[in-house]
Formats: sequence, structure tokens, C-alpha cells
Amino acid sequence: MKKNESGGYVRADQIDLKSLDEQLQRHLSRAWTMEKNKEKQQQEDDAAMAAAAAAAEGARSSSRTRQEWEIDPSKLLIKSVIARGTFGTVHRGVYDGQDVAVKLLDWGEEGHRSEAEIASLRAAFTQEVAVWHKLDHPNVTKVMFRSSILFIGATMGTSDLQIQTENGHIGMPSNLCCVVVEYCPGGALKSYLIKNRRRKLAFKVVVQLALDLARGLSYLHMKKIVHRDVKTENMLLDKTRTLKIADFGVARIEASNPHDMTGETGTLGYMAPEVLNGNPYNRKCDVYSFGICLWEIYCCDMPYPDLSFSEVTSAVVRQNLRPEIPRCCPSSLANVMKRCWDANPDKRPEMDEVVSMLEAIDTSKGGGMIPLDQPQGCLCFRRYRGP
Repeated sequence: MKKNESGGYVRADQIDLKSLDEQLQRHLSRAWTMEKNKEKQQQEDDAAMAAAAAAAEGARSSSRTRQEWEIDPSKLLIKSVIARGTFGTVHRGVYDGQDVAVKLLDWGEEGHRSEAEIASLRAAFTQEVAVWHKLDHPNVTKVMFRSSILFIGATMGTSDLQIQTENGHIGMPSNLCCVVVEYCPGGALKSYLIKNRRRKLAFKVVVQLALDLARGLSYLHMKKIVHRDVKTENMLLDKTRTLKIADFGVARIEASNPHDMTGETGTLGYMAPEVLNGNPYNRKCDVYSFGICLWEIYCCDMPYPDLSFSEVTSAVVRQNLRPEIPRCCPSSLANVMKRCWDANPDKRPEMDEVVSMLEAIDTSKGGGMIPLDQPQGCLCFRRYRGP
């Protein structure tokens, strides 16, 4: 039974079922409409919030000033490994259709390095790029600007990098950093010298390589940059055998006060005595290293091959040890070596003076290193001395 308007009950057979059904339908229809309107309003509110968030994110992105050396990582394809180092690898690659070399820095993503170590490596990375991207000289490898197709650049902390393998492309860690430079197919100068260890280099090639290196260092010093790790391993050769100075990982702007530049920085065998001794130093440490490289280019050999690192350090500082200059070496070139590796930095020439000294050398009559399988005796009846 159902209650009537006066509070009494109505018999079931007297209930107007049709009217009750219509009322129920109207009620359900109103409830359904209200629910749909509520859902629509929620959707509109959500869309508005999403649009606002996107606008805010866009504003934050647009307000962030990209560094001029940053590249578009989506245009970079990383290929095979060329070389491996302490902190990473160097790969062949393609950037925006151009052949490049890619230096990938491995900073121990999986917890193998402390936060302090990673921070230090990041600082070194930023320093290297900051030095590199400002340079433009035919004997210095180029890191290119984002704004010019003539240059390349670098990127840090991105997930857009890909490496090409036989099985396709794989992604790289999101915190990976890389430096992208022009590709030098001739490889490292050190490797080139090793290949020519037996037959040696023609004298004009020796002087040309030395001039390339001297001009590049002179340019760096003019820009107040001290490389601090000048060695044949850090010099690259392009397809025309033009030498390019590379690897500015420990380079820095020269301090006005030499006492602000101390500590052993560089590679043993090439390091100046003042650097080995922990004394203040300046750009003249690069001049000393150049002298060692010049000897190495001429001889196609390694300095101090039979001495340990500790023996080299002690002998260079305390006994004024230097590589032995071959008797066949022309005095004009030997003089450059001796002046560059003088124990007193103040007596070493500036690199622009070294350039002038090398330009004045006559290479038309030979004078290169004589290979071991050729006669080493009297040269009186020989028109040319060495290759």
C-alpha cells in the first residue's frame, strides 16, 4: 500500500502507475542532465587548468636562455667508437648531415661516483666548452654554435641522444654530456708519428706540422688561454694533414697573477719543470711542452722511453734532463727546441716568436731525421740530409 496526501494508505489497485512512471522518468532525466552538466563543467575546468599549466611551462621555457654553444640533440646521431679515455669515449657521428666527432662523458650514472665528483666533472665539462666555443682558428678544432651551420657545439643532461648500432638505435642516459667537434680523419698526431717511426718524416713535413702547432698555440695565448696539456696525443690531423689543437679539458684563462696558477696539470714527459715542482707558472708552460712535441715530431719517437714517471720528474727538475737531439738535426730546428724547453720560463720565447723562427727555416735542402736503416756516417757527399 502507498500513503495518500492525508497520510492514509491507498490500495495498490488504486495507484496510477502511469503517472508514477512519468514522474520517475522526469526525476531520472533531471538527475542525468545534472550529472552530465557536472561532468562537462569538470572537463572544461580540467582543460582550462591544463592550458594554464602549459602556458606557464612555455613561459618558463621561453624565459630560459639557451647557451650559445648548445646544439639540437635530435639532429645528432652517434656511431662507432674512435677512442676511449678515462672519463668516456670519442665516437664518429653525424650532426645535421655533417661528419663529426662526439666526445661522450661518462660520469658514473649508476652511483659509481659521488655527487662531489660528478659536480667537479660537470664543471670541467662546462669549462672545456666555454673555452672551445669562443675559438676560431684553422689550427684549433672547432666546437660549433647552434646559430651557425659552420660550427658544432655541445649538450648536457638530455634524453634525446641516440647511438647507432647494428641492431638499430638505442637511447642514451638522460644525464649524459657530450662535446661535438669537426671530425679529423687523420687521427691523432701521436698515431701518425708512430706509423712513421721507422721511415721518419720529410723535413718540410716536420716544419709544417710544427708551424701548425705553433700558430695554434700562439692564437690561444693571444686569447689569454693556457692549454696546459700540450702533447702529440692532443693534436689531430684533418684530411689535408693540417694539424688541429684539441682537448681543452684542463685549459683555462691565464691568471694575471702566476701564483694563482699552480699544481701539477698536464702529462708527464711534456710538463715544464715549474709545473712538476708545483711552482707558479704561466703560458710559458705550453712553450716548454711545444719544445718536447717538436723533438717528437722530428724524431717520430717518444721522449724518455726507458724512464719511469718518477724518474722523469726527478731528472727534468733536478738534472735538467731533456730529450737527446740527433746529430742530423739542423741547428735552426735544434735551436728552437733548446730555447723552448729552457729551465727558466722567462728565457723561453713567446709562441709568436717561435712561429717566426720556424717560418725562417729553409726546408728545400732536406734535413729530416735519418732512418736507422740508412747510413749514419759522414754526410759530406750527400746533397740532402735525411728525408
